[in-house]
Amino acid sequence: MTAETDHDLTREPVAAHEPSPRSGSIALVLLVAAGLVAVAVGLMTLGRAQAQPYILGILAVLAMVGLFNLFAFAAGIIRFVDRNLDDPVMGRIADHAFDGLAVTDPRGHVVYSNAAYLTLTGATGPQDVRPVERVFIGNPDVSEAVFRLLKAAREGKRQQEEVRISGQDGSQGRWLRMRVRPLGTGKRETKYAVWSIADITRDRERQEDVFQELQHAIEYLDHAPCGFFSVNPAGELAYVNATLANWLDYDLAEIGSGGLKLTDIVSGDGASLLTSIVAVPGEVKTEVFDIDLRMRNGKTMPVRLYHKLAFGADGAPGPSRTLVISRARDERSDPDRAAEVRFMRFFDHTPMAIATVDRGGNVVRANARYAKLGQALGLDSASKSIFRAVNSRDRHLLIAAINQAAENKADIAPVEVALEGTKERWGQFFVTPVDAAENDQEAAIVHMLETTERRALENQINQSQKMETVGQLAGGIAHDFNNVLSAIMMANDFLLNAHKPTDPSFQDIMQIKQNATRAATLVRQLLAFSRRQTLRPQVLDLGDALSDLAMLLRRLIGEKVKQETIHGRDLWPVKVDVSQFEQVIVNLAVNARDAMPDGGKLIIRTANVTAEEAAKLAYKGMPAADYVRIEVADTGTGIPADIRDKIFEPFFSTKEVGKGTGLGLSTVYGIVKQTGGFIYVDSEPGQGTSFHIFLPRHHAEPEAQVEQAAAPSVTNGAAKEAAAATAEAKPRTDLTGQGTILLVEDEEGLRALNARGLRSRGYTVVEAENGVEAMEVLEEQSGGIDLVVSDVVMPEMDGPTLLKAMREKNPDIRFIFVSGYAEDAFEKSLPEGQQFDFLPKPFTLSQLVAAVKETMTKQG
Repeated sequence: MTAETDHDLTREPVAAHEPSPRSGSIALVLLVAAGLVAVAVGLMTLGRAQAQPYILGILAVLAMVGLFNLFAFAAGIIRFVDRNLDDPVMGRIADHAFDGLAVTDPRGHVVYSNAAYLTLTGATGPQDVRPVERVFIGNPDVSEAVFRLLKAAREGKRQQEEVRISGQDGSQGRWLRMRVRPLGTGKRETKYAVWSIADITRDRERQEDVFQELQHAIEYLDHAPCGFFSVNPAGELAYVNATLANWLDYDLAEIGSGGLKLTDIVSGDGASLLTSIVAVPGEVKTEVFDIDLRMRNGKTMPVRLYHKLAFGADGAPGPSRTLVISRARDERSDPDRAAEVRFMRFFDHTPMAIATVDRGGNVVRANARYAKLGQALGLDSASKSIFRAVNSRDRHLLIAAINQAAENKADIAPVEVALEGTKERWGQFFVTPVDAAENDQEAAIVHMLETTERRALENQINQSQKMETVGQLAGGIAHDFNNVLSAIMMANDFLLNAHKPTDPSFQDIMQIKQNATRAATLVRQLLAFSRRQTLRPQVLDLGDALSDLAMLLRRLIGEKVKQETIHGRDLWPVKVDVSQFEQVIVNLAVNARDAMPDGGKLIIRTANVTAEEAAKLAYKGMPAADYVRIEVADTGTGIPADIRDKIFEPFFSTKEVGKGTGLGLSTVYGIVKQTGGFIYVDSEPGQGTSFHIFLPRHHAEPEAQVEQAAAPSVTNGAAKEAAAATAEAKPRTDLTGQGTILLVEDEEGLRALNARGLRSRGYTVVEAENGVEAMEVLEEQSGGIDLVVSDVVMPEMDGPTLLKAMREKNPDIRFIFVSGYAEDAFEKSLPEGQQFDFLPKPFTLSQLVAAVKETMTKQG
């Protein structure tokens, strides 16, 4: 503000000017009208000729007066005033208001101002009145505010600004509140602006005084010899004084802005104690707690809290007020206090929930872990009955234990019961009696240790052991069955060769062959479950594989079930046995079809799962790694919870007798596990079922290793797999051959049939019952052995040991292993680089002679 303006504001206030009276009255109008009538009557008495000059003169005078008024109105000298503006009540309210009022026209001229406006702007009289911008625009502290007010006035908006006018010669300045608004809502009235100026210096001084007092109070509280903090209902620290922040080594700037929570500064489960106060609507409660606070560096300090909490009318807690007294000095100076601090630390930081109860089971006092448990179980507070923490079906066990403690009985057996809540949780309660002579309120001390994870782990181990035991049993049965089936299928082939299709018994022999083949399929499923089958893995694109299966799945699931396949983008490759993978999808699709007898939807989804995403999944036992997920979901009847853990067990089926073997899902489980993957099921009765298969991502090996694996010299690698696939795809028509074959088999009947079949194709066969006898035959045979066909599992000397012993004597000897177990079961026990072929049991005569001739040709 300029010096001139400051000088104007310090002048003595002038008296309020009186509103000017209206110029003109009704009497004057009547007088002029009477004079005109009198002149008209007088002129009528004269003749027409004599009156004419006078009439013209009067008309000329009236015309001149009218023309002068028109020019005066156009120039603004004469105005038409609304009679409402002359209301004496409204006029006096505006004229004598405490705030300065002024009205400006569209050009910014002041058309009205009251006495307060003249005083606040330093005007000497109505002739010296100036608009706001001319009064204050020169002051740099006020100019920006005035500019915003002027802009709002031009736009017909409301605006308010508070500015400080500096005093002259060091005198105290003044605070002004300036407002602007349009005069009215009409189009013409919005062009007029109403300005108001109010002196708010005293209000500002009062606010500053209150602020100073508040600053002093905060300063006193900040530097008090004890700590203080406040927590809002969300658990965030709304305020911490400087003393407590200094104790905890925190910066005050981090507190009050959502940077810290109660759980950040309270050690262990102590925060649960502060949030476990019983809510009583409309009351204020103060509780005392001895806990440890956690510093920024992780160290702890013992404190005593006086925690005050007010509840609203609806029982909702408000912000807390908590006084903190450090007990660290007591630990060093007072032995009794030090012992108390150590006990409270032990009491609150023990991993067990501890509570003392009366005869009725009501909790008298409890530690922080019990308070946390009560909140997790959905209990109102720690002061409720301890029986509410136990499920109703097991509650009588805990009641009996506390009754024994109330009778002062010792050696009360621990009680393991189910806890209350929506999730299945278990706890073990240890009840100890309290001497009634020492304390008549407490009847027992109850220690509770949650055993949910332990029981889950025990169940998981038991289930794993059960599945492993069943798998071993299934694998052993499959091996024995394979020997029996091999003999049946070999003898059946001899019968087929001896009978013509026109023979009456030929159909019976074919029926035997079909049933034997069906039995062989069941055995393969048992081997798949026990993970002892031979897999031929290859790198596979799941998208292409599922697309190839689409037509087959449509035929299997029928017309009632709608199939939808959703492929993820850029699926990673996986390494699986193609035929086994197809069996997995087919088995799951058939199960889904059977679960939707009235029709539904079968959805197959694929997607990549990164290691980070896998770590976030809730599936147990699956390590974090890159996977490709295949989800097979249906909208069927779902699986009840009581049988969900049994669906992968062999021979378990919910279907009617004769409509299922119970091996479908066990086969799926075995194939996925043997491939190195994982399978999980999500299902709710009536809401469908989803099977989630996770196959490990295949990372391509270096080109040199790939070429070496594909080389013909490594017959137990990829070349052997390709050769086996080629042998099945293109069976040889001429299966005869020459050479000496050493046949090693401990099953006499099967050995005889195999030898007979090989001799029928032109080979010389030498038989041995086990490995020891085979070594003797090798030494006795002068002409040499061209090929050894040996079982794997034999007494005295097994197949792998026999191979190593024979290769020491003859490194070029050719070998074919036959076994009911998987190739991997014995391949790992052989030295690296050993060459051999493998023929899984059961096999037909044509498969045996084809494998023999192929090996003789390949290794010749």
